[in-house]
Amino acid sequence: MTDNIFATSVFFKLAIGGSDLGAFHTCSGLGAEVEMETYAEGGNNGFTWQLPGRITWTNITLTRPVTTDTLKIARWLNETIQRVEPKDGEIVALRPDLSRIISWQVHGIVPVRWQGPSFDPANSQAAIETLEIAHEGLEPS
Repeated sequence: MTDNIFATSVFFKLAIGGSDLGAFHTCSGLGAEVEMETYAEGGNNGFTWQLPGRITWTNITLTRPVTTDTLKIARWLNETIQRVEPKDGEIVALRPDLSRIISWQVHGIVPVRWQGPSFDPANSQAAIETLEIAHEGLEPS
């Protein structure tokens, strides 16, 4: 790894379109929701049918201290500004010894938001960046 300092027990590596965008401390939003449609059948007053509808995938948010890998995110965002093209990628959960815990293939990734660090000399905390991505689906691998 580059100059990342990880004191946590798990961290996450992100690769999009074959490009390694580095490691992150947190990853949230790995989830989906199935919309249910209710159908009341005529003559049947005992229950209503619950029919599965569309699947909605939640946005994924990753955070980390600013490192040299921040430049990789900036380059990817710049490419996306020039031409929005959803790309497939992978999120891998790793232990500190770099052994894999689990990974997810993420389809059709597009950046939604990047929040850069706030630099405040009165605050001694690490400068943090946040990346939020939308996607068309994910599956464990």
